[in-house]
Amino acid sequence: MATATLTSKGQLVIPKPIRDYLHLHQGDTLDFLVQEGGDVLMRPAIEDVRSLKGLLHKPGRKPVSLDRMRQAIRQRGGSLP
Repeated sequence: MATATLTSKGQLVIPKPIRDYLHLHQGDTLDFLVQEGGDVLMRPAIEDVRSLKGLLHKPGRKPVSLDRMRQAIRQRGGSLP
């Protein structure tokens, strides 16, 4: 069993074998779920991008081009890479 120690700042280092098993990388987000029996389940907060397909679809609306999106961002003072 892998163990970790909580720091005074509430930080925790996830042991390398667990990070490897969960395919975690720097910047990844984790979900913590408290189950009925009191156990806490930790899992990567990963959403399959395919689940987002059609989320913003409205019948009759034409798709917006990337150029049009970039133009709208610039007009509103945003920055682009």
